[in-house]
Amino acid sequence: MTALAPAELDALSRAGRAQHQLDTALRTSAEHQLERKRYAAALAERQFNRVDPDNRLVAGELERRWEAALIEVRTAEEALARQSALHSLPQRVIGKDLGDKVIALAGRLPQIWADPTTTDAQRKALLRCLVDKVALDRGQRDVVLVRIVWRGGAISDLMVKMKVNSVAKLSQGQEMRGRVLDLARAGALDDDIAATLTAEGHRSPNCEDRVLPITVQRLRLAAGMKVAAQRTRWTHDVGNLSATELADVLGIPVNWLYVQIRKERLLIDRQPNGAYLFQNTPDVIQAVRELWNHSVNQLDLRICQPHQEGHQHA
Repeated sequence: MTALAPAELDALSRAGRAQHQLDTALRTSAEHQLERKRYAAALAERQFNRVDPDNRLVAGELERRWEAALIEVRTAEEALARQSALHSLPQRVIGKDLGDKVIALAGRLPQIWADPTTTDAQRKALLRCLVDKVALDRGQRDVVLVRIVWRGGAISDLMVKMKVNSVAKLSQGQEMRGRVLDLARAGALDDDIAATLTAEGHRSPNCEDRVLPITVQRLRLAAGMKVAAQRTRWTHDVGNLSATELADVLGIPVNWLYVQIRKERLLIDRQPNGAYLFQNTPDVIQAVRELWNHSVNQLDLRICQPHQEGHQHA
């Protein structure tokens, strides 16, 4: 809104001036039209008054013309009255004080948007006021290109992931299939393969942000590969927690951890088997909790950590 408010105010002022000019032109036109109709009615009256009353045929025709002219005068007077009423309405003028208030409000928009008392309905209403139009390009495969044109001319281009009906229609479907088969040959289980692929940025056809174990299973079975060993978890030292175990401790979705890893908000070394292990210490658990609560922007749990700026935990 900071970018849009000045443009919107300027556009509203220009529209107000244009409307005022149009109203003035229409009023002037109505006044001229009334003058012509009154002259025509006066002329018809004089012609009727000069006619010989004994010539009833001519007198009748001139009287009819006079009455018609009077009707046109009344019509023109009503049109002028309507234009005068519109012209008398107060014009909407955006003064400097009001403009400054709107621009100041724009600076508070993030606070208003994030305020817990602001309802989703109010946020949607606000967006409807700010968005001029939205254009969608379905394109091919699983991505839709969205262009949002905001009032004032600003443009936002987005890429939205869409559900598809097969891995083949995913943008990275072939690459994901290859990774599934490679990890399956190495002895990884479907759940672990799904978690690894999610962290690498892949997704299932019917899921926007993660790979489902069932997708891995179908790809594996389609390639004629069976599970090499029946086990449910990678074995690890009791001093560490798997992503699932850490999520259970914190009471958060395990997929959230993988999303943070993929977006590099959570930096952690990956084990040779593709899994992620977290030290089972109060400090690490608290650090991840702070990342979940947005108290920190990034968390670095790598063993060898380069020097980094910003709010991070070591």
